Amino acid sequence: MNQEQAARLARMKRLAWLVDAAFVLPGTRFRFGLNSLIGLVPGGGDLVLGAISLIIVHQARALGVPRHLLMRMIGNIVIEVAGGSVPVLGDLFDVALKANLRNIRLIEQHLRAAS
Repeated sequence: MNQEQAARLARMKRLAWLVDAAFVLPGTRFRFGLNSLIGLVPGGGDLVLGAISLIIVHQARALGVPRHLLMRMIGNIVIEVAGGSVPVLGDLFDVALKANLRNIRLIEQHLRAAS
């Protein structure tokens, strides 16, 4: 992996962490991110989160991640957006799934295997 690819991956990891796990519930190991806050906005919150998640997919494509993994990543996002759209329970679903961090793991596994 060259320096540009490493920098791109680092930016994607920061975004995923911010959206999925930036905060911790005091006294626990329970982590949540901005998705928990943005997802509270009725109607559009989950769509905004889906759009943010697609940034990671776009960047993964630029890194050369194969189409089948990109489709799997999009599937993770679709599941999170659909599950997150259910009132109240959807917010818990968003916190548990952490699609962006899952997608980062897929990218890292691909890059390790490719090198």
